[in-house]
Amino acid sequence: MSGGPAGRRIPGEPDPWGGVSPFSIKTKLGALVVISVLITTGLSVIAVHTQTELRFITVFSMIATLLITQFVAHSLTAPLDEMTAVARSISQGDYTRRTRENRRDELGDLAVTINAMADELEAQDRQRKELVANVSHELRTPIAGLRAVLENIVDGVTQADPETMRTALKQTERLGRLVETLLDLSRLDNGVVPLKQRRFEVWPYLSGVLKEANMVASVRAGIATGSGSHTRTDVHLHLDVSPPELTAHADPERIHQVVANLIDNAVKHSPPHGRVTVKARRGALPESLELEVLDEGPGIPKSEWHRVFERFNRGSAKRQGPGSDGGTGLGLAIARWAVDLHGGRIGVAESERGCRILVTLPGLSSVPS
Repeated sequence: MSGGPAGRRIPGEPDPWGGVSPFSIKTKLGALVVISVLITTGLSVIAVHTQTELRFITVFSMIATLLITQFVAHSLTAPLDEMTAVARSISQGDYTRRTRENRRDELGDLAVTINAMADELEAQDRQRKELVANVSHELRTPIAGLRAVLENIVDGVTQADPETMRTALKQTERLGRLVETLLDLSRLDNGVVPLKQRRFEVWPYLSGVLKEANMVASVRAGIATGSGSHTRTDVHLHLDVSPPELTAHADPERIHQVVANLIDNAVKHSPPHGRVTVKARRGALPESLELEVLDEGPGIPKSEWHRVFERFNRGSAKRQGPGSDGGTGLGLAIARWAVDLHGGRIGVAESERGCRILVTLPGLSSVPS
């Protein structure tokens, strides 16, 4: 029999016995009735042949039936008591307890379901704690920097000259970007960001995104913000759109978030004077689009591909490039959710050199949220 450990049938798996497992509770209860009848009948036959009084046969039949019933009832209630204790622990915030999965009936399926629920709740609780810890860490730095600048001004240690106020402004801008990033992610999670899809020309649109990225990098080049946005001006951005008249149907604002975050990530991890290429090709469906962002950095190990788009995932030390300050680890998570809103796909793809992120947008086949 296929299924989980010890041959136990996985919940929802087709039953090879035609819908009723030989180990199901229904089968056990039916067997209990049959055995009780057989015992009573057998004792009655014995009583007829041995001329035993009927009252003794009745007592023996009741005792045997009660013993068998007690055995079956215990086998059914014992795992329920265990599951109740585990469920009570889960309700109190203890996600470490698990039920035993050594049965091949409906209670075994219930045990598997409870354990799966506990695993999911434990993972969500761990992510919640990591979220609070990471957000606290990210917000602490700009707040501490801004407080130090203002305290120095109030105490008369420094003057409120343009340079000092520029430092304060820098920390305030960083704090604002962090809050905006968190709000964007929260809106995407809650599905309150409506898609405003329309048809647009890909070449001029992506060209504008790349120009904006270059301009922002130039402005920030002299300021070490530590915000996660790159300040590299030595990396060349290249746009490759084919055919030049390519059009797509999507929400330009959300796609801007996707491309900008992917470029930012690629530039930060590029080698000195490296090259980041943004490719756009026509997809398989009408007005669909395939985007690629390639860099020349150290790339991402296959073992980490599934974690690239997790929140607050900053990548391995090997992946950190000359312009990388670690960032918040939210940019790629936002890119993934924006693509998901379109019903598209995003992921790391095979590449001979560096890292290659592939985005597929379904175009007219997508359904706005």
